[in-house]
Amino acid sequence: MASKSVALITMSTRGTRVGPTVSSFVEKIVEKPLSSAGITIANVDLVKFNLPVYNEPVAPAMVPEKAQFKYEHSRAWSAEIKQYDGYILVIPEYNYGVAGGTKNAIDYLLNEWKGKPAAIVSYGVHGGATASEQVRGALSGMGLRVAETRPTLTFSQPDVFSAIGGRLGDATLKAWEAEQTAAILKAAEDLKGLLLQPNTPANAPKP
Repeated sequence: MASKSVALITMSTRGTRVGPTVSSFVEKIVEKPLSSAGITIANVDLVKFNLPVYNEPVAPAMVPEKAQFKYEHSRAWSAEIKQYDGYILVIPEYNYGVAGGTKNAIDYLLNEWKGKPAAIVSYGVHGGATASEQVRGALSGMGLRVAETRPTLTFSQPDVFSAIGGRLGDATLKAWEAEQTAAILKAAEDLKGLLLQPNTPANAPKP
């Protein structure tokens, strides 16, 4: 397989967050199996793009063939996402659903994402399964090929408030390592398999 690149995207944008720590945990697990297949990982932190609620005068589907983005934040996000062959989205769940910042960032673009493979890793007080399913539905509908395995990382009960406050406790990290490593590795294998497949109508995502 020719060299491929995958963006590991921290999708949390809260001022107090554990997203970067979760992404680091995921990266340590997937780095070896992906790099051994010639797949490089780039860390992308959504918060650095400072995206407002979508404010472009054109629809994302029009870019680039029929229109161009007006604002620099949109152009920067578009250029970043466009350069990768696939994605690992590390997403938080808030109040039993996808975070507004996560959905806004996804909705900023269409053609930059379309047809490419993506894995979803969610986390939260209850693991983020609802947010993961919502993001899966959105990405599949937009034409991405989503990895079947979607790990859900639940905060250990003693660590819930420290996690909400921006720090993952040792109990949570140890539990994830013991209980979620296999699922994260499987998601990486799923993603690797999707990267091997050509982007053709035959491999289009199923509803």
